[in-house]
Amino acid sequence: MDYHIARFEDLRVGQSAFFSKTITEADIAHFVAFTGDVNPLHVDAEFAKRTFFGERIAHGMLSASLFSTLMGMKLPGVGAIYRSQNLVFLRPVHIGDTVTARFEITGIDPGAETITLRSWVDNQRGETVIEGEACAGLLRSVDG
Repeated sequence: MDYHIARFEDLRVGQSAFFSKTITEADIAHFVAFTGDVNPLHVDAEFAKRTFFGERIAHGMLSASLFSTLMGMKLPGVGAIYRSQNLVFLRPVHIGDTVTARFEITGIDPGAETITLRSWVDNQRGETVIEGEACAGLLRSVDG
């Protein structure tokens, strides 16, 4: 398949993208299988019921992992290289919530080969559950 590699000249400050996903039981199970994170807050309903959350919640990093889709497929897109990501977890994500990860370009420095992006995740009620900042670079295209 022929992919268009993102280039600095294709990007502008203020450009944005989003990706939405409903968090399911299967997503939790796959995340547990991949990471080994069996924290009872995420996997044990009886334990979680006794916490201030009152029920199981999704792993914070599961929701934050949607940023990877944005980075590599949407903005900057194919050819983006994740350099850094900071995260602040503000609210829990519950199984059945639909979350929307968002990026907005806040800075572009072709000389330093960096793109800075505001990053955040909202739930279906419009509440921000995660916020942060990402930094990306771009692959250099090699022709011929």
